[in-house]
Amino acid sequence: MFSELTFSADDLALTRFAVSPMWEVVTSFRLLAAGSAHPVHRPWIDQVRPRVAAARLDSGFLAELLPTTDYLPDFLTPPPDEPTPTLDTELAAIRATPVDQVLADLDVLGCTGPHCQALRADPEAKLARITEEIELYWELALDPYWAKIRVVLDADVFHRARQVAERGAGHFFNDLHATVSWDDNALRMVRRHCGISRETTGSGLLLVPSAFAGGMLTWARPPKPPQLAYPARGTGTLWEHRPVPRIDAIARVLGRSRSVILAELEAPASTTELARRTGISAAGVSQHLTALRDAGMVSAHRAGRSVLYARTTIAESLIAATA
Repeated sequence: MFSELTFSADDLALTRFAVSPMWEVVTSFRLLAAGSAHPVHRPWIDQVRPRVAAARLDSGFLAELLPTTDYLPDFLTPPPDEPTPTLDTELAAIRATPVDQVLADLDVLGCTGPHCQALRADPEAKLARITEEIELYWELALDPYWAKIRVVLDADVFHRARQVAERGAGHFFNDLHATVSWDDNALRMVRRHCGISRETTGSGLLLVPSAFAGGMLTWARPPKPPQLAYPARGTGTLWEHRPVPRIDAIARVLGRSRSVILAELEAPASTTELARRTGISAAGVSQHLTALRDAGMVSAHRAGRSVLYARTTIAESLIAATA
């Protein structure tokens, strides 16, 4: 099955990029639900799957609404109005979804489970419940890793924008994915389902890089512009162990203990884990983390009964510069 999205000069002028937390929610949850190992995301899956199961999110609304293949309900990925919307902004848009759109999406999904039935019976109340579930999932599965993920997504947008500027939109589209090609003012996509055309959607195009998407995903609901979520470049290196940074160089600025703690935060960790790994007392680790957090170099994220600390983009840049 092929889809063809034609472009006028106005459509090209209205083509833009956005980094969407909700697209990462739906694609990562679907990946977890698949239940199989993954060549790239296995380290993340091994850490996150037990937390999600303990919170019983694997049997909630998202588990019914996000099947491992085929259609994704449009109301869960509202088109961003800005380049980098917050999760709260997107959740507000989900809660404001018109009832008829929710029902139409459920019809396409063909979901008959108890959560889908409850959503049909009381969309407004259950949309609020779904967004609460999404917030919990975000807290457990994505927030501690968001700095790493954002680095990959932002780098992809920069690369694609530079492609357009240096070699034109045609080259950019032809390089986007093996199932996509540009010819004669039209974007052609190999699709198994959910065909898309200019007649079934609005003007322009919204391009959304995703760290967890396994292929091209489309969204079409006029008069909004179509969305095209695609696998981001660099995802293969997301969970790789990086070269050990030159601790001595960082230590001259931050002190050795704080530098060691930053180096250990290759993956989000709790105070207890950091104390065990570094040999620093739990109280000492806590004090250093407070100082690093005040300096904007680490962030704290609640995951069930634990608090996980993660490097921010500032710290990631520092580590990369000294590796």
